[in-house]
Amino acid sequence: MEQHTAVAEHGAQVKVTFTTTEEDIQLPEGKRQLLVPADIRRYGLSRILNSESMLDTASIPFDFLVNGSFLHTSLEDYLKANGLSIESSITLQYVRSLTPPIYEASFEHDDWVSAVDVLSATSAAGRWSGDSFQRGQDRILSASYDGLLRIWSTSGHVIATSPSGSHGGHTASIKAAKFLSSTQIASAGMDRTVRVWKYSEHSSAAGDHVSGDLKPTLELYGHAGSIDSLEVDGQSKRMLTASADGAVGFWSTSKTTAPEPNATLLPGAHTSKRRKVSSSVTTALRGPLAMMNIHSAPASAAVFDPRDRTVAYSVSQDHTMRTIDLTTSVVVSTLTTSHPLLSLCALARSSSAPLLAAGTSARHVTLVDPRSSATTTSVMTLRGHTNKVVGLAPSPDNEYSLVSASHDATCRLWDLRSVRPATKDEGLGSVSEPVYVIDRESRQGSKKKATAAGDGCKVFGVAWDKLGIFSAGEDKKIQINRGKDVAV
Repeated sequence: MEQHTAVAEHGAQVKVTFTTTEEDIQLPEGKRQLLVPADIRRYGLSRILNSESMLDTASIPFDFLVNGSFLHTSLEDYLKANGLSIESSITLQYVRSLTPPIYEASFEHDDWVSAVDVLSATSAAGRWSGDSFQRGQDRILSASYDGLLRIWSTSGHVIATSPSGSHGGHTASIKAAKFLSSTQIASAGMDRTVRVWKYSEHSSAAGDHVSGDLKPTLELYGHAGSIDSLEVDGQSKRMLTASADGAVGFWSTSKTTAPEPNATLLPGAHTSKRRKVSSSVTTALRGPLAMMNIHSAPASAAVFDPRDRTVAYSVSQDHTMRTIDLTTSVVVSTLTTSHPLLSLCALARSSSAPLLAAGTSARHVTLVDPRSSATTTSVMTLRGHTNKVVGLAPSPDNEYSLVSASHDATCRLWDLRSVRPATKDEGLGSVSEPVYVIDRESRQGSKKKATAAGDGCKVFGVAWDKLGIFSAGEDKKIQINRGKDVAV
């Protein structure tokens, strides 16, 4: 095999072999082995790969994995740290870099912000909208402890606010909200209801101002406790909820296909007429397609399988993750972990079943293969948070990165391509550490010493779209960090 040599530099050289799993940036076989300066680092290696004699690409930033871990030092320092001689050959797996998520803006609210979602051309709701979504009209949805939903433009203008409880809105704090499409929204919260809204926008005569309306169209009753998680599928018009009552709810967004509700769960069912709180808006009342009482402690989250919407997964503070057949409402498998599970997201994989990421009260994220045939429960543990992990979102660009939200006042970005063996204190298995940490901008310049608990700036929810990484927090703000090209 022909061996190439990097542009002349004096001093020791190291023989490297470049490999990658990404088909579009494969090197010809004759260019994969190279002699490079021993003191070279990631940036220099990236420049070599981009050069005309190698990949001949413009300026793709690369990271390099050595035995599963990212290279953070020079090759010479890596060899010394691992007790290897300068004559050793190193195999470098090159991958596209995750670039730092830059702070862009914060949108202020009157109360804590519990959840955030995004409508864009590339978001799930944008795709579900079909031709009704107009490019350039990207929107941000926020849910707040003041019981209100807000629709924002990307410039920070509030386009629409949901009505109060006396006018058809939520009567307590909202804990979750999602776009079903560009014209439909779902929300759920501490009033034990799921609500479906019709959303419309209107432009001023001059065309320089946009306003919107949120009209309640459906109230869904079935849970006996606060609803803390909501997952939607706009294509099938189905929703999943997880509640403090330990149940997972399965719902229709259409009043024609949703069954009648249990009368004992309707507002005022156990209250005298004199004390009933009435609404000036008449909205259709319906119940769940199925209410599955499957957990022995509060259910924290439930999600659809990315490839099969008849399958769902749920997690709970009872330490379990359950796989549910939604056609029969039967739990088909249960995985028991070591800690209460507080959040959940599914990472789609093109070649196999999804990986499930579950945030825990023990300050880490557990990656699980939900297949019953899996030989081990935990595939990997993501360590770095200093408080419980309450929100997770997969990358919109790839299968190997995700973002987590924690009560430690940070969001953290993870690259699952970087793995190391667990230490003795960490237990068995593999461990990954965060690539980047996103701090709350409201902490910057504060004289108050940051605490591990994240008091005053806890992050409650996170969404990752090509428009950015959007996080909701105790500081009464949506924070936006650039997400476009985070995975270059």
